Amino acid sequence: MKTQEFIEIENKLGAHNYHPLDVVVESAVGVWVTDVEGKKYMDCLSAYSAVNQGHRHPKIFKAMVEQAEKVTLTSRAFRNDKLPMLYKKLHEMTGYEKFLPMNTGAEAVETAIKTARKWAYKVKGLPENSAEIIVATENFHGRTTTIVSFSTDPDAYEFYGPFTPGFKIAEYGNIEDFKQKINNNTAAILIEPIQGEAGIIVPPKGFLKEIEAICKEKNILFICDEIQSGLGRSGKLFAHYYEGVRPDIVVVGKALGGGFYPVSGILADSRILDVFQPGTHGSTFGGNPLAAAIAIASLEVIEEENLAERSFELGNYFVEQLKAINSPYFHEVRGAGLWIGLQLNTKARPFTEALKNEGVLAKETHIHTIRFAPPLVITKEEIDWAIDKIRKVFNEVKPE
Repeated sequence: MKTQEFIEIENKLGAHNYHPLDVVVESAVGVWVTDVEGKKYMDCLSAYSAVNQGHRHPKIFKAMVEQAEKVTLTSRAFRNDKLPMLYKKLHEMTGYEKFLPMNTGAEAVETAIKTARKWAYKVKGLPENSAEIIVATENFHGRTTTIVSFSTDPDAYEFYGPFTPGFKIAEYGNIEDFKQKINNNTAAILIEPIQGEAGIIVPPKGFLKEIEAICKEKNILFICDEIQSGLGRSGKLFAHYYEGVRPDIVVVGKALGGGFYPVSGILADSRILDVFQPGTHGSTFGGNPLAAAIAIASLEVIEEENLAERSFELGNYFVEQLKAINSPYFHEVRGAGLWIGLQLNTKARPFTEALKNEGVLAKETHIHTIRFAPPLVITKEEIDWAIDKIRKVFNEVKPE
């Protein structure tokens, strides 16, 4: 079947809740994908940072196959021999005492919200059903009803009400606004250390430090959503490392599954996660042995191949090369590691479509920004190849 035939089937039989580029991927390895007609493309999105280790990394693939030949799912009604080893690996890498495993990023954020509320009632002593969580403008934490209840993006929340109460919204990067939103019922502050869906927005220097300080002062939980920014994407293992802070809860997902399987969860110390007792929270698939084996291998690849350090070095190089392109359509280049937002003064979609035709797969976000986030295994030579294509597109494409 040809590309257009697959597109026609999808348009006819699938819900139109995405606006994908018209490429139909059939296979992938490393930073490259191949479509059903044999054309190769460089993946500069990495499935929204879920493929930091590259497509079909051999070590992760091997771990998946070996575990699949033994046992894939036990549910948490029984124990398995892989989950304790994932706990141990995460503890050694991050220093957090405990991990609560889930599957998708949105489930992990929901788990963080439930944790903060339960902690507020059982430990902080707030009256039940009074807890409030402060979030940021332009946030993106997932698509569940509760999460879109505190979104500021109309595409995310319109026609999904009534909404879940208990959230206040403060301006991202504005510490004074966050302080003003705090009251006696504040249980937690939930933020992305760098905002991804908003267009790779890096907060002012010192913002995370100030959030950490006010949380300690007011006995509030500091929750960092590192689902996209974490596990090497931003040039550090976690983006909050840039300011040397230690959130009370870190939400992880995406690259934890290495592009093979959805794996997510929250990292925290015992004083927080011990609020849960058997039966009060769970997941049929969360912590299953297949997921745990894949996650362990995914973490080992990040360590063994120094992917965070590569991301930092090559991300700086990518940004420098983008800034050297003299285009009247460029407004700003920003980013951290191999997580780059190219903001334009015109619509981005014509450029992402033109890049696709040149063999570079990137995606627009919030209309005017192109996000470049290739797998962290990319080489300098491959970046140079992509820059040549980007330069060509911005020299030739004339948007309406």
